[in-house]
Amino acid sequence: MTVRVMLISPAMNAALREARFAGDASLDDSGLRQTRAAADTLPAADRALHGPSLRCTLTADALRIDSTAEHALRDWELGRWKGARLDQVSASEPDGVAAWLADPATSPHGGESLLELCARAGAWLDSLDDSGPGRVLVVVEPAVVRAAVVHALDLPPQAFWRIDVAPLMLTELSGRSGRWNLRCGRPLTPGQGS
Repeated sequence: MTVRVMLISPAMNAALREARFAGDASLDDSGLRQTRAAADTLPAADRALHGPSLRCTLTADALRIDSTAEHALRDWELGRWKGARLDQVSASEPDGVAAWLADPATSPHGGESLLELCARAGAWLDSLDDSGPGRVLVVVEPAVVRAAVVHALDLPPQAFWRIDVAPLMLTELSGRSGRWNLRCGRPLTPGQGS
């Protein structure tokens, strides 16, 4: 059965601007304005979900999506690094950050490894086969979008670091477990994209 999964990254917030690890915070005024302006640009969907973070929940609300929180779509669990800025962690734990970036099986922060994140996102994606065909609209953190793309295209885990996901970007995967196609991201802003 063919499924179309439309992944939307949440709007900008202060934690994203400050390059914080899993910085779950409210949307800032700019992010909220952009999200509300994009509400009429959403594709049609049969069902809608969102990651459980505050940022995903508020983005879904501002987009006027009637969606349900899905725990499997939570942000990357980064243990003791959660909420810290990348530059701070790089200064205090340079060897840990280097290992984390180089080895997808390591988790020096005490949370999930990259391999575990990709497996979790992939298991959720593949589970959609059981729910029948249709169009699924999902608001999820950029790390989850990247992990889903890595899984769907059977890319090496290191490709995760080479995928950019901007705020309010729509990335589409269509197909089924073992055979997914990617439509690269387009902005959810009026007058841009197609």
